[in-house]
Amino acid sequence: LPFILLAPFVGALADAFPKGRVMLLANGLKLGAAALMAAGFNPLFCYGLAGLGAAAYSPAKYGILSQLFGPEKLVKANGLLEGSTIVAILLGVVAGGWLADQGLAWAFTGVIGVYALAAAVNLLIPRLPPEHPLARFDAAGLLREFVAGLASLWRDRDARFSLLGTSVFWGTGSTLRLLLFAWVPVALGVAANQMPANLMGVVSIGIVLGAALAGALVRLETVDRALLGGILLGPLVILFAQQTALLPAVLLLAMIGAAGGYFVVPLNALLQERGHLSIGAGRALAVQNLWENLAMLGFVGAYALLEGLPVVNVAMGFGAVVLVGISALALGRRVSVNDA
Repeated sequence: LPFILLAPFVGALADAFPKGRVMLLANGLKLGAAALMAAGFNPLFCYGLAGLGAAAYSPAKYGILSQLFGPEKLVKANGLLEGSTIVAILLGVVAGGWLADQGLAWAFTGVIGVYALAAAVNLLIPRLPPEHPLARFDAAGLLREFVAGLASLWRDRDARFSLLGTSVFWGTGSTLRLLLFAWVPVALGVAANQMPANLMGVVSIGIVLGAALAGALVRLETVDRALLGGILLGPLVILFAQQTALLPAVLLLAMIGAAGGYFVVPLNALLQERGHLSIGAGRALAVQNLWENLAMLGFVGAYALLEGLPVVNVAMGFGAVVLVGISALALGRRVSVNDA
């Protein structure tokens, strides 16, 4: 909810101040949320506060790349950032599970310590000038600016391509996570929840590999190459849904992750560049967060409506929808390029 409701404001915040300092403030909020939860405050309130920090952090984290790197290095920088983020998630899942087994006090100490370290590292980020300083905070004005910026990005064929593509990717990822928990007991006969979590880890490793491949092979001027990864997502999901053995399922999930990483990283870089040249990278990333979180809600909501149907059929249908969606995006991209 913070990513959706605060989208008109967090992007403007990221562009109005040095982005490294915005990241410091956002990590401070997450640090405070962890400390309050450790002190016994309402967990939902604490998660909401952490979500507020995360919503403010994201536009600054990705938006700063267009200020640090030129267009020729932006895809590679995104690949490194995306890859390191996925590695952090994997390490967090493993370390968090181990710490929680030792006791909640250890888990909270670990989370608070890591957030404090992250905040300290934020101080090492170069202090860059604000992209779009604000003379004063005007909520209504920022909302109008956000709507205008959203419309401006939608009219830009490159920005529109990025918004649609990344939204489909994250909608796919959120649904796949839920599908795995329903699919594993049926297809593999394993009831433990650890197995779906491990398989999501395999997807994450694939995303790291795909992100690295994109950083090596794709530049902004050749960004359409990323569509290959997107088009492969649907068929790979369809093939995965039909598996009944662990090894081929693992291989296919790794390929799904790699295709996704190869697809999404160049599109992230493309939006940062278009946003930097128009409404500001922070504002553009806030628009992207809005689209992606709405897509995740839509995909997961549609999946929830299908509850009770055979999970293998649902997974295959899901893969078919992704294939049709990305193919339509590729066709629209080709038409728009020809028109240009």
